[in-house]
Amino acid sequence: MVKICCIGAGYVGGPTMAIIALKCPSIEVAVVDISVSRITAWNSDQLPIYEPGLDGVVKQCRGKNLFFSTDVEKHVSEADIVFVSVNTPTKTRGLGAGKAADLTYWESAARMIADVSKSNKIVVEKSTVPVKTAEAIEKILTHNSKGIQFQILSNPEFLAEGTAIEDLLKPDRVLIGGRETPEGQKAIQALKDVYAQWVPEERILTTNLWSAELSKLAANAFLAQRISSVNAMSALCEATGANITQVSYAVGKDSRIGPKFLNASVGFGGSCFQKDILNLVYICECNGLPEVAEYWKQVIKINDYQKNRFVNRVVASMFNTVSNKKIAVLGFAFKKDTGDTRETPAIDVCKGLLGDKARLSIYDPQVTEDQIQRDLTMDKFTWDHPIHLQPMSPSTVKQVSVVWEAYEATKDAHGICILTEWDEFKTLDYKRIYDNMQKPAFVFDGRNVVDVEKLREIGFIVYSIGKPLDPWLKDMPAVA
Repeated sequence: MVKICCIGAGYVGGPTMAIIALKCPSIEVAVVDISVSRITAWNSDQLPIYEPGLDGVVKQCRGKNLFFSTDVEKHVSEADIVFVSVNTPTKTRGLGAGKAADLTYWESAARMIADVSKSNKIVVEKSTVPVKTAEAIEKILTHNSKGIQFQILSNPEFLAEGTAIEDLLKPDRVLIGGRETPEGQKAIQALKDVYAQWVPEERILTTNLWSAELSKLAANAFLAQRISSVNAMSALCEATGANITQVSYAVGKDSRIGPKFLNASVGFGGSCFQKDILNLVYICECNGLPEVAEYWKQVIKINDYQKNRFVNRVVASMFNTVSNKKIAVLGFAFKKDTGDTRETPAIDVCKGLLGDKARLSIYDPQVTEDQIQRDLTMDKFTWDHPIHLQPMSPSTVKQVSVVWEAYEATKDAHGICILTEWDEFKTLDYKRIYDNMQKPAFVFDGRNVVDVEKLREIGFIVYSIGKPLDPWLKDMPAVA
């Protein structure tokens, strides 16, 4: 029986291994992590991450050929293929601070693999890593190998949160990069054989190591660039009276461009986009390509600009102050159908409003109060370190209350900010909400989910990103 072990039980490792176990009943799959609370959660009825469809898959395979364990060394030593899916946070100090990936966790995983291995192994990079990581890992393994052969493969993850199970079951492509040596090609084939049990052969692409590593960064950079492009256009639409939804639709009808990732919003979030672009910028700088680095930096600058613009619009619309005003925040996760808050635009928007002394009442169907308070008090980049290395009990922000229903959040509020596109926010009883708010009542739709005209008929003053401005807002200073 082939044995697979995955180090790291997070958003990538957990779902990916669950699907491998589901589709390859003859393979034993172990997911290991040093975080006891995380593994306990994977073994319970309340999984540590929310992802539509994940629950059913885990419950079907757990205890049969899918195991979650803290006994890292045992499972690594027994495995034929070891996936490494550990955190690669952005460095906060030293060389490359603020841009380069911190490979501390990767390096300690590699050293541990070398220490405990008694048989040849294929080691698969699953975390998003900077180009040439495989080379560094290879050096660590070879220099500590005690005669054991290690083959390194890069198998980057392209799943999107909220649709991860669907993406894993029917991927656009599976990418496997390896050495162009006989042993390297044999290792590629071994991993290919795993995926081929449910992925059509023509969708399994093989490349050299560096191409596979760079393809991941490039894919995320291109996706983020599309969002920043449409967000830049949304600012121009507001200035001219154009409608970003109509512009996006017209642009997306061009088959060379296509309709996906053209929704204007308060900005992109998630664990990958910003981190991967910063990484790309750093690699470009290290390779003497400052112009290329500058080009990709602009994608992040526009994203920051969009969040600042949103906060400024809120404050300017409400008589230039939100001090002591109650603002309802609907949605805190970075996108719908996930409880993930990593780099969510909601953090920066909330911090911006708190900076002007607003009182926030936050509701999100999947994010806990502890997580929200943690996010609002944590330093930048701290979120990407393993949970046991994060501050234990975050200090709470007094001006923030977290509630478990949208109507409670909006009661007596002066304004509402919609920051996640949860479907339920489209069908709320906005007449009931309006009747229970302070007047004038404002809605700032950061995801373009509401029917603007309907809300205006009810009596709301509505700001929707990239849409023609409410007459009220035209008289207000459009601060940037």
